[in-house]
Amino acid sequence: MLQLANVTKRYGNLVAVDGISLEIRRGECFGLLGPNGAGKSTTMSLIAGLRVPDAGSISLDGQSLVAGRADLRLALGLVPQHVALYTELSAEQNLRIFGELYGLRGAELRARIDEALAAVQLTDRRRDLVKTYSGGMARRLNLVAALLHRPKVLLCDEPTVGVDPQSRNAIFEYLERLSREGLTIIYSTHYMEEATRLCSRIGIVDHGKLHALGTLDELLARLPFEEEIRFPADAVTAPFAAALRPHGELTTAENAHRFRPAAAYKLSAFFALAESHGLPGRLFTSQRPTLEAVFLHLTGRSLRE
Repeated sequence: MLQLANVTKRYGNLVAVDGISLEIRRGECFGLLGPNGAGKSTTMSLIAGLRVPDAGSISLDGQSLVAGRADLRLALGLVPQHVALYTELSAEQNLRIFGELYGLRGAELRARIDEALAAVQLTDRRRDLVKTYSGGMARRLNLVAALLHRPKVLLCDEPTVGVDPQSRNAIFEYLERLSREGLTIIYSTHYMEEATRLCSRIGIVDHGKLHALGTLDELLARLPFEEEIRFPADAVTAPFAAALRPHGELTTAENAHRFRPAAAYKLSAFFALAESHGLPGRLFTSQRPTLEAVFLHLTGRSLRE
């Protein structure tokens, strides 16, 4: 449905987007996952037409979006990273302005405003000024403002920044509903749990490059280990940690060791070594690898930078 082919964007000597190619399928929720400064927002702004690529092409249903055709742009809805609302106006007034910009009028516009406010539980606050809203309420309003014209593709650029847990969950549930109804969604985030919950496929980006692309299971399959074992990092476990190093990947952060066994290293050998160091089994927890583990494996740095 939406295709990016070798898309590049530079700002002086900085290459913000470096030859990204991918195809977004109709009706999927596609995640762009990466740390701050990875190139996610620039990629979203290129798709939305807010910026023009220096090289490459972007097309929707085989027609170029770079050419700037208004009818193609109307097929897109953008939820920007920073809330784009008129704070001195009410929620209803904001939606009326955005609806009229999309060409909506009269009874149709009124019906869509009513539907939008109900969808994000803001009907009772429709006449209140946006400046009186919490961050989560403003984010929810910003989301439905991008949907008034019923776009084919919704671009969500880190839409939960600064949002309280209840509003974040409300946004997730609404996006999940839209996805079930067949809306194509591109969702950028640096939170792995958001990508895991919402996205059927995920592209991992860093330094403007697309490092990996696939479903969660496909991405996890790229790891050279099947599970991760964690235990405290202190003077008692230090000799054991040193003895483990030849048998896999050992990292330390926040007073905890993370051990990823090499393929040939058996868990029975791990616990035998722990027992020889006098360490009880209750010290250890194991878990399936996560997207963060994939990102660290591919790029060597934290997802949440």
